[in-house]
Amino acid sequence: MNTTRRQPAPQASALVAEGRRSGLSVEVARLLDRAAAHLDRRDPAGAGPFVAGALALAPDHPEVLRFAAVAAVLEGRPAEAAAALRRALGARPDDALLHNNLGSALAAAGDTAGAIEAFRRACAIAPGLAASWYNLGKTLKVAAETAEANEALARAIALAPNHVSARVVHADNLKALGRIDEAEKGYRSALQRDPAAPHAWWGLANLKTVRFAAADVASLRRVWVDGEATDRAAIGFALAKALEDQDRYAEAFDVLAEANALRRREQPWDAAAFGREIDAIVAAFAMPLPGDGDDERGNEVIFVVSLPRSGSTLVEQIVASHSAVDSAGELPDLSIVIGEESRRRGVAYPAWVRDADAADWRRLGERYLERTRRWRSRRPRFTDKSLLNLPYVGAAAAMLPGARFVHCRRDPVETALSCYRQWFAAGQAWSYAIDDIAAYWRGSERLLSLWQERRADALHTVVHETLVADPEPAVKSLLGFLNLPFEAACLDFHRNARSVRTASAAQVREPIRRDTGRAHRYGALLDSLRRALGPS
Repeated sequence: MNTTRRQPAPQASALVAEGRRSGLSVEVARLLDRAAAHLDRRDPAGAGPFVAGALALAPDHPEVLRFAAVAAVLEGRPAEAAAALRRALGARPDDALLHNNLGSALAAAGDTAGAIEAFRRACAIAPGLAASWYNLGKTLKVAAETAEANEALARAIALAPNHVSARVVHADNLKALGRIDEAEKGYRSALQRDPAAPHAWWGLANLKTVRFAAADVASLRRVWVDGEATDRAAIGFALAKALEDQDRYAEAFDVLAEANALRRREQPWDAAAFGREIDAIVAAFAMPLPGDGDDERGNEVIFVVSLPRSGSTLVEQIVASHSAVDSAGELPDLSIVIGEESRRRGVAYPAWVRDADAADWRRLGERYLERTRRWRSRRPRFTDKSLLNLPYVGAAAAMLPGARFVHCRRDPVETALSCYRQWFAAGQAWSYAIDDIAAYWRGSERLLSLWQERRADALHTVVHETLVADPEPAVKSLLGFLNLPFEAACLDFHRNARSVRTASAAQVREPIRRDTGRAHRYGALLDSLRRALGPS
């Protein structure tokens, strides 16, 4: 079995040691065995009848509750899973596996802090359980606690040297820390144990600054043609990068077309529905929103808004090299706050925007500042560059009138090609077809025109090509807009040792390069993309 497969939520069959099923009848034990066979294949529907049968016969047994929780997580019911696991822990408070399972359920529910606490408890109870250290490290990485994540992941690998997923996530974390050579070695060590590991191959490709050799192309081609790897699309994106490194662009484009088609089947996207969403946002923000006169609220926040692959990580790296700014990276908090309000009102954003009064916007702004307090503990201001921010600029400006918005713009053909070449772990479902990319770009342009019209005083555009051609005046202009005094460290951004958790993590560790464009290398192969984008 390919060990890089996405880990099942808490594994049902792990640690079935003597005593875990104490007090269960033979019949219930057999039901759990049959459920485990399905759950380890991520098949909760197949496991359902067996879990239900076990619950009917032993509804309070901790092991039965654990199996029910596994099924609930896989079916998208993490809160229900957490409740079942807490019941089980009432009977077995020192059961490491139950704490580990609880951590997975809480992580799935979005409670990262609670998940970390549960995983830490599991590690303290059973320090030899590699799965808990892996889950702890993975979750700490999500929480941007990269140094502590590194220790936990290294511990998992020491306990389970053949844990390929742990090696891949560890390499991802090393990349975030700027330890690029070590990250490459980490991915290669995973491939030594599983030559078909898709996320190890994609991790290497996603380093961007590391070139594949001819031998890598041959290895990737074998896995690609074999067609049996899980997450086969990731292999395709890695192979396309390897072919590019050998100047085989026509072959790379063919592979990209197939890999993107695979990914699009996994993540379909509706361009017409997206267009309606843009229409609704434009209509909702056609008129000014009510304010409460507090124009300074949120002046700690610097939102970076852009399409993916538009230079936003570079801009954040520059700004975060200033002594007054911390970098939070791609925070989910703005979209979470908007989502909370939509659920409270029982209507989706932006339908409730015109009904919100000044007190509502203040409340939402204070909620965002509360959620992001940790990013102001070291420095007075911070960056938030979530790729989800663009539709919410109008709402964020109403919530936080003092916030500043930095828009990153790059040549649209280069941006679109870079998105088409990228395997995204989640989201960005529009990026896997040429016409969809063009539709998303056009809709984004409509939003940016709207935000420029509504809040020109708070929005500053950084043109990527201008920035890389002559950095100093562009950086000074940006800092001036942010009311920050110029600091030379912002020009030496590549020396900043901060954690960077995006695809450009390796690139921003190097001085600015002016030769990053790729569209000209593909030539006429991109004509359909150029036509779809239309006049720039």
